[in-house]
Parts: sequence; structure tokens; C-alpha cells
Amino acid sequence: MNARPDIPPSEQMREASAWQGGIPPRYPESSVEHAHVDLALNAWLGRMTGYVSPAALAAAWEDWAVHLLLSPAKQMELAMQAATSVEEWLRYCTAALLGNGEEPVRPLAQDKRFSDPPWHTWPYNQMSQGFLLTQMWWHRATSGVRGLSPHHRDVVTFLTRQLLDGLAPSNFIATNPVAQQATLASGGENLLHGALRAAGDLRRGLAGTAAVTFRPGRDVAVTPGKVVMANHLIELIRYDPQTPQVHAVPLLIVPAWIMKYYILDLSPENSLVRYMVEHGHTVYMVSWKNPDAEDRDLSLEDYRRLGVMAALDTVAAQTGAANINACGYCLGGTLLAIAAAAMARDHDRRLASMTLLAAQVDFTEPGELSLFIDDSQVAFLEAVMWQQGYLDTRQMAGAFQLLRSNDLIWSRRLRHYLLDIPDKDNDLASWNADATRMPYRMHSEYLRKLFLKNSLASARYIVDGHAVALTDIHIPIFAVGTMTDHVAPWHSVYKIVPLTDTDVTFLLTTGGHNAGVVSPPGTPRRSYQIASHAHDAPYVAPDTWQAANEHHEGSWWPAWETWLAARAGPLTAPPAPVESLGDAPGGYVLQP
Repeated sequence: MNARPDIPPSEQMREASAWQGGIPPRYPESSVEHAHVDLALNAWLGRMTGYVSPAALAAAWEDWAVHLLLSPAKQMELAMQAATSVEEWLRYCTAALLGNGEEPVRPLAQDKRFSDPPWHTWPYNQMSQGFLLTQMWWHRATSGVRGLSPHHRDVVTFLTRQLLDGLAPSNFIATNPVAQQATLASGGENLLHGALRAAGDLRRGLAGTAAVTFRPGRDVAVTPGKVVMANHLIELIRYDPQTPQVHAVPLLIVPAWIMKYYILDLSPENSLVRYMVEHGHTVYMVSWKNPDAEDRDLSLEDYRRLGVMAALDTVAAQTGAANINACGYCLGGTLLAIAAAAMARDHDRRLASMTLLAAQVDFTEPGELSLFIDDSQVAFLEAVMWQQGYLDTRQMAGAFQLLRSNDLIWSRRLRHYLLDIPDKDNDLASWNADATRMPYRMHSEYLRKLFLKNSLASARYIVDGHAVALTDIHIPIFAVGTMTDHVAPWHSVYKIVPLTDTDVTFLLTTGGHNAGVVSPPGTPRRSYQIASHAHDAPYVAPDTWQAANEHHEGSWWPAWETWLAARAGPLTAPPAPVESLGDAPGGYVLQP
């Protein structure tokens, strides 16, 4: 059993008092009076820097430059590599003029920028090869520097990759043969249309709006249901039964508040909610309020208490069920794990099972998102949130796009502005544009307690004055990781296996954080691996697990439904109707 340190009462009072004053509790009491000056300056600066801390970037570059300066052997290696690359490129250029040069560098499999045939003709082959050689050199320059901290190494490597991606010859019509051919073929109409699209994107960006073409209640979030409970933070939706009998144990789904809930109830053919209802489950869904400046002081504890716990109380009261299956997605899964650990500590046995979809409980290896999360960056974001009372996810969108800048920024601009290829309109893309906000205090606590301190995994996260431990959870767990997840890497999601003392069924599916979860039967090119780990079995490392388990073609949804049905009790008559506050999707999901 992990130790459970309690927060001293004096510390709890100081933290509460500091938050009530609008100042993060990390400020010394002697400095609180003047903290507004620091926060206002940093908030103003944030608008100039895209909400990225200049101090964090400067520290990373300085760490790299100083350690490179102290590494003459590394400098010599880089100088020799530069000379070799130039020589190799010049040799290739000469051979390419004669039509018999073999390209010295091949892009990575996922890099499609230079895959079209015109890129393999002169002079564009010389440009692309020169760029790829430069990219390789910079990768060597930012890695393998002795003494450089891993975090700063990753930041510098990431930043140089972004700078180089922006300068790639594929981004400019003067050096992109595919764009030139499209311009000649259309008589320049592609550039006119691209300019109009760019103006529209700029206008929407300045106005803080987005093109949401699939409307909740009309095109998406159309599974029939009723809002059966509402408080300041959530609306609780109960979906109408679509089978004569339903499982006795209801299912409560807790999505992340960084997204609107209908990621799990998109168009009918892509709706996980509809799939579960059609298979005889009584499904409840939490729909989070989109907070504004007046909600700045909502805490992570408020989200647990008014969100998960209030929903559980309502489900139990309305259905009369002694047990409830619960499912959490992304941050909703993290919050559900916190609630489950607190319930286990307090001998609350209402949970029958817990499913975590792309959700982390350990944040020591959170993937590329860690590039944007350190003490300096969090303090900078706190200043931005202090001024406006929340963090708009549009203010985070740039960070998420940079993680896949080739796909989400430069390749899109090439298609959208130069090649006259419009974006494909679909329910998932429209949902992604339907942004939300996160309250100042809650998001600060989330970043500091979970990301920076990793309090949940180390049994130091406090609920009601006492720490909770994941090892107290003894209900069966079903955890889903997605292969190409940049938000919750599957290796990190897998850590639920050693951190809990219960049976865990882990499933790894193809796709990313969203598309991997929204994977209905019939989705092409989908497969998954699945295996159960008994609580008393020896630990199996994630890569060993992946190598040992066979691949199954198709969607993972049926495998989860089968697992859940075995823990959902016998089939019985649907729960009696209750007083409704309105039809699904409710009002909170429609808040701009």
C-alpha cells in the first residue's frame, strides 16, 4: 500500500485563499500584492508569442548552445558531416545533369512532400535533396550533445524541425513543380482560389471563429435521448433504449472537457453511443459546460464532484442499479481514474468496471505534448489564463498542429492555397473545429498536479484532504491505446497495467487519438491487438506485449462491447422514464 501524505491544513487554507484572490498559490505571500504586474506583462507578451514562453525557448537554446560549445569533438563531427553532405550533394547535382544520379537521401515513409514524379526531375531533385541533407545535418546537430538535458534536446530538435519545415521547397510556388503545373493547367485560377481561401481563413482566425459545418442536433449528436440532470458544470444525457431489453448495469461515459462530447456521437454511422445503445446498453453521457470568464475559479475537484460524482449519483438514483460501468475518454478518463481511486479508498463500491479510452494516469512520458509543458511554460500560460479567466482551445490548436506540422500546416496550405484542393468536409473535422474553453484554476491544477508533479501515479493526488492511490482500484479495467497518438501515447496509456492492482484488458488499435477511437465496424485499414493481464501475473513490458499478441482485422468496438456485456448483468426491461429537461443534445454542447 502506498503512503498517503495529507496536506497540512495551513497549506490547504493558503492555497484556497490564493486562488480566491485570483493568484496561483505558488507565489510567496510577500509577493502576492505585486503579482498582478508580473501576470499582466506575461499575458500581454503571450499574445505576441502565440502563448509560448520565450523564457522556456531561450533556456532550451542556451542549454544546447553552451553544451555544444563545450563539446569540441561534437563540433568537429558536425563540421565533417557538413563537408561530406556538401560534397555528396555536389556530386549528385553533377550526375543528375547527366540523368544518371541516384538520390543520396530518401525521405521517411510518412514524408510525402517530394513523392510526386516532377520532384525527381532537374532542377527540383537538386532542391529536394539539398533540403533533406540539410534536415539530416540539423537533426545530428541537435541530438547527441553531451550534457544537454533531454527536455531541452527535444525542444531544440522540435523547433529546428519546424523552422526547416517552413522553409521546405514544397511550400513555395517558385520551387514546387507540382504547384507550377497546376498553375499552368488552370491559367492561374488555383492561385486566385487559394488567395480567397487564405483570406477566409485569416478572417475567421482574427474573429476567433471556425467553420463548423456539421451541427449538433442536426447532423451529429442525433442519437435520441433526453437531458435528465443539469448543474453548473454538466448536463447528463440518457439515451433512449433501442432494444426491447437492456443490460441491468448502465454505462456512464465521461468525455474530456477539452472537447465537446459528440466526438462519441458523430453522424449515426460513426457514433459509438448509437452502437452501444443498439447493443442493449443504457448509456448516459456527460456533456460539459463551455466555461467562460465567470468560471475562472472552478477547480479540478469541482470537475470530479460536479461532473463524475454527480453523474454517478443521478444514474444510480434513476436506474436503481447497484453497480455502474464507467468509461472515460482522454482527460475524462484521467478524471474518472481519480474518482475511482477516491471511491475505492472510501469504500464506495458502485463502479462495476472502468474503461479508459486514450487516457493517461501517469505523465512521466506524455509524448510530444511535453515539449510545451515545463514550469516556465505553465507559468506563462497561467498569466494568459489569469487575464481572461480561461484558456481557449484555439489558443492550444497551434501546439497540436505543430506536432504534425507536415500534415496539418504545410501540406494543408499546399493543397488549400496552391493546388486548389479544398479540405474534405466530414463530421470529425467539423467537430475538431468546435472549440471549447478550460477554466483558469482547473487547467493550472491539471498541468501542475498531473503533468509536472505526476501526483496521481505517485499516490500524492489529494481528494477531500487525503491522497488517493490507483492501487486501491480492484474493479476490472479495459484500456484502449491508439498506435499513432500524439496526445496520449499508447506506451503511456499502458502504464495503467502496473499502476493498478486489478485485472486489466489492454487493447491497442490503429489510428490516432481521435480517429483511432472513432473506428466503427467497416472502417477501412483498421486492426487491433488485445490481451488481458491478471492482477497477480508478472509484468509484461509494452513492446513485449505488442510483439506477443496477434493482430485482429477490423474495428475494436465489438471486442469492447463483448467485454462490457459480460460485466453488464442480465437483460431486463429498460429503466422507467424520468422527468426530462429537454431533448438531446441539450444546451451546453451548443454554447459557442
